[in-house]
Amino acid sequence: MKIIQIDEFGDPAVLKVREIPHPEIRADDEVLVRIHASGVNFFEVLMRRNCYAVTPPLPAFFGVEVAGVIEAAGLGAALPVGSRVAVPLFAHGRDGGYADYIVVREAACIPLPDAVPFDAGVALQVQGLTALHAVRQTSPKGKSVLVTAAGGGVGTLLIQLAKQSGARRIVALAGSQEKLLTALSLGADVAISHRDDDWLTQCSATVRGDGFDVVYDFVGGDFGASLVPLLMPMGTLLFGALGRFALDTGTINMLLEGGRTVKGLALLPLLASGCLQQDLAELFELAAGGQIAPVIGERFTLDQAAEAHQLIEARASVGKIVLEPSAFSPG
Repeated sequence: MKIIQIDEFGDPAVLKVREIPHPEIRADDEVLVRIHASGVNFFEVLMRRNCYAVTPPLPAFFGVEVAGVIEAAGLGAALPVGSRVAVPLFAHGRDGGYADYIVVREAACIPLPDAVPFDAGVALQVQGLTALHAVRQTSPKGKSVLVTAAGGGVGTLLIQLAKQSGARRIVALAGSQEKLLTALSLGADVAISHRDDDWLTQCSATVRGDGFDVVYDFVGGDFGASLVPLLMPMGTLLFGALGRFALDTGTINMLLEGGRTVKGLALLPLLASGCLQQDLAELFELAAGGQIAPVIGERFTLDQAAEAHQLIEARASVGKIVLEPSAFSPG
């Protein structure tokens, strides 16, 4: 079978297709999943470049969220062969999802409704859970909210969930016309390009200078610091750009003087609550009922993994980027 691995850190060209033996079930509680879709994430770009918080050992394998069909099962497995499943590998300390097949414990599999395509089942894992916990941790109900990176996998879902949660006004920040139009189509009231010289003024004008109740920041760095003056007194900055927190002392003082709050959003600690299956089931139900619609920007075969990384690295992707083994069609 095919799998993507890197033997050295570097540009997308280091992503190599390898042929390895077909994985085998070795325990009664294991299943063999034929992968129909695997998610590509920005943090994997950072890992490939060895710019992430943790340096993976080489050779390294990527892919922490997949969806597919159970093709074989151990004697103790309850899910039958042919079952459609999502497998959040990240919740079990696993990777290797850039591949044709993977063997996992049945407990790692979550049933995927027929009405939810495989690519959507992938988009609702890392990005879907992040967006879901963002609105839970800082409710947008009745509030004016600002969503950064609004055209990305998290941002496109966050806009929809904030709308459903009763946000009074949603302002989306993105960097291209396509992303802005996508944000508006998903429920944003206003979409502003952060490439405009006066984007801060435009944002302030949308709330008549009163400030936002909530800013959901998934960009961080100097850009994230520039968002603090847009918060109203007692407002909340929900920060989800791990590793890119760059508020200086003056900005922190500005937060404190206005009674503003900064909350950090990290997905993995939230999984310790044991609600992973319930949360994903909720997201799948919303998608199956048409209440949310994951945006799938591009689909690539395994052989095109380098192209997928190039697209994300260039910040040119909209929504979720997925890999699909060449033998399968979407859905």
